[in-house]
Amino acid sequence: MALVKLQTEHFRNLQGAPVRFSPSINLLYGENGSGKTSVLEAIGYLGLGRSFRANRHQAVVSHGQSKLTVFGGLDQGLEETRHSLDQDESVVRHRLGIARDVSAKETTLRLDGEPVRNLSVLAMHLPVSVIDPGVFDIVAGGPGKRRQFLDWLVFHVEPSFGSLWQQCQRVTSQRNQILRNGRIDEALMKVWDAQYVDLADAMNGARQRTFSVFCEAFFRLVGEVTAPWVEGLKLDFFPGWDRNQPLRDVLKAHREQELKMGHTLYGPNRADIRLRYQGRPVAETFSRGQQKTLVILMKIAQGMVLSGMRKQVSFLLDDINAELDVGHRAMLAQKLEQLKCQVFVTSIEPPKPDELWQVPLPDYRVFHVEHGKVTEE
Repeated sequence: MALVKLQTEHFRNLQGAPVRFSPSINLLYGENGSGKTSVLEAIGYLGLGRSFRANRHQAVVSHGQSKLTVFGGLDQGLEETRHSLDQDESVVRHRLGIARDVSAKETTLRLDGEPVRNLSVLAMHLPVSVIDPGVFDIVAGGPGKRRQFLDWLVFHVEPSFGSLWQQCQRVTSQRNQILRNGRIDEALMKVWDAQYVDLADAMNGARQRTFSVFCEAFFRLVGEVTAPWVEGLKLDFFPGWDRNQPLRDVLKAHREQELKMGHTLYGPNRADIRLRYQGRPVAETFSRGQQKTLVILMKIAQGMVLSGMRKQVSFLLDDINAELDVGHRAMLAQKLEQLKCQVFVTSIEPPKPDELWQVPLPDYRVFHVEHGKVTEE
């Protein structure tokens, strides 16, 4: 599905007027601080349930306000036959809404006017993938970044994964509480270990299956790239413990170590995608430019996997002009357009579509953002 309508209330500096987007390409430009990134952030709120820029919800609510609201209208995406860019209410198939009261710490979610309890319901309707300057930490950053990258895809490929992930977080929290106490009740720990191991096996299976599909798409894509590092590149999935041993045995053998550290050291909370070139970590061997190319290809491969499942991804490309040269921007834009993804691109300067796409140009809309007001040109 694609987001064709967006309306906000008290979200950063954005004005409340509804904005209608193309289900294909949307180009937004404006000065720094104009609100163009806030538009992407609001879209991300609907699909991710959080800001991709700030950890605290208080950071995105307008100054002097305690509650924010984001509303979105979705069309049928890949299933919709489009003869025109003129959008009206008839194309809106689903309506998503999220409201946060930061003072009361309450969240209200709605789908088609009906209340829903879980953010995953909204996320399933609107797969959102962010490409901004921080995304390149997928290679150079810690395992958490790569685990988040993989889990986003697993969530959209394996319907049960969201519930498994939440259950595993609760059980891990319980284990950590016992480990922090300094003295272990072995009978109690045995109960939590049993639950933890069962959830870990289920999560590992979902991750492994999705990772295999991802690698197939990724290396198919890499085969189209002429780069000296392609041949020596290897991606491996690490489940979070020695795969040659059952997790139950690993936990038992390292009980004293976990007790000393006060938290769980082995299991799905330690999973990682290990990127290596000629046997060495990519973060140590690739230049900054090569790392950026690799991350772009990984993001495109995610889109390929979901496109193959008839799911349309909304990609949010924030200020990529500052990170990517024209060639890389064009490669990314053209691949996403070929996959029929919905794309939002921000820039300071007025956009130049002919630098990103080949003739004939795809359907696109251009928006100017100034003082939080979004105006279509």
